[in-house]
Amino acid sequence: MSEKDFINELSQKGICLSDNHVESFRKYAEFLLEYNQHTNLTAIRNIEDVYLKHFYDSIIGLNYFDVKGKTLLDIGSGAGFPGVVLKIVEPTINLTVLDSNGKKTKFLEQLSEKLNIEFEVINDRAEKYVSYRRESYDIVTGRAVTAMPILAELSLPFVKVGGLFVAYKGQLDDTVEKGLYAIEVLGGEILNISKTLLPKEGSVRTFVVVNKKCKTDDQFPRNFDKINKKPLQKS
Repeated sequence: MSEKDFINELSQKGICLSDNHVESFRKYAEFLLEYNQHTNLTAIRNIEDVYLKHFYDSIIGLNYFDVKGKTLLDIGSGAGFPGVVLKIVEPTINLTVLDSNGKKTKFLEQLSEKLNIEFEVINDRAEKYVSYRRESYDIVTGRAVTAMPILAELSLPFVKVGGLFVAYKGQLDDTVEKGLYAIEVLGGEILNISKTLLPKEGSVRTFVVVNKKCKTDDQFPRNFDKINKKPLQKS
């Protein structure tokens, strides 16, 4: 996807980018690919796929949940997807990006300076960092992080009652259905599951939007080994 196609495709979805947005994404793409030459941030190596599979893929979520003026935590943000991308389009977001990989959080810190965009960068594991920010965020996002039962347990404890947990997924599989039990146990309920297709290649993108209807029990999240070995799901 070229920069021009990126702008046009988003416009057709009702998302219009300003010249400042476009310039920020241009700088972002160039810096990401340059940095990726010496530090492995993403398997994507060409600018067309950065625009399609990272930028467009992140932004299109805005058709399914409102971020304006919200506190947003992006878990497993990697090189900033979707959190930093959403912050570029909607500067009113109070953004925190969380990743356990120090090389990636170092990139994010430099990206913040490069783009002159303020956001908080945390190098920690979600199940540990939650002790500082339990039920503190309006929205928690996770994109291509892990299976739904695990992602839900890592994410929902951070969400305020009345807030949202949004999982960016590809083609739906049985882990989403298995995640329904975990979501209920953790105090959530699914508001909607929406699908769209990426332009050009036609691959499926799914957005699972979960409402936090009541507080998460303090026993969650568990130690990651327990989460991984015995996810919250019906046997």
